[in-house]
Amino acid sequence: MSAEKDIVDTAVGAGSFKTLTTAVGEAGLVEALKGKGPFTVFAPTDDAFKKLPEGTVAELLKPENKEKLTAILTYHVVEGKVTAEQVTKLKQAKTLNGKMVDIAVKDGNVMINGSKVVKADIMCSNGVIHVIDSVLLPKEEAKTSQASHDSETSYTSLKAEAASSCPASK
Repeated sequence: MSAEKDIVDTAVGAGSFKTLTTAVGEAGLVEALKGKGPFTVFAPTDDAFKKLPEGTVAELLKPENKEKLTAILTYHVVEGKVTAEQVTKLKQAKTLNGKMVDIAVKDGNVMINGSKVVKADIMCSNGVIHVIDSVLLPKEEAKTSQASHDSETSYTSLKAEAASSCPASK
């Protein structure tokens, strides 16, 4: 995939993010994710959405649930262009919806709130996509609670480090 395409066009072109791109459209987030950014998107595949209870996606796509859908989708996006190498140095990252996601490396795999990164560093003109195997749900949306946030490593400090060492992240 070419870094000449933005996040939305890259996801559409991949063909395995139809549910995600439909949801982004329904939430009115297409223009934002086509914007300058940079953004890091933890992108669930169509198969990841199929793991949700039956009817969940259809319910979220209803106009009356736009706010909830937007909260879930923005929980998959972090400000800045954070590569896989940088992600592995983090314990948490603040998402665009204001909530934190937990990051861990287990058995050589990067995990975001327990969701496995199955493909990393898909470079886009306005950021980077990391493909994940399940949908991330903000705490109030999740049926089970995640581990507590006790990290001293912050996304903000990594972002500052990346900005000072990598012109692409500015």
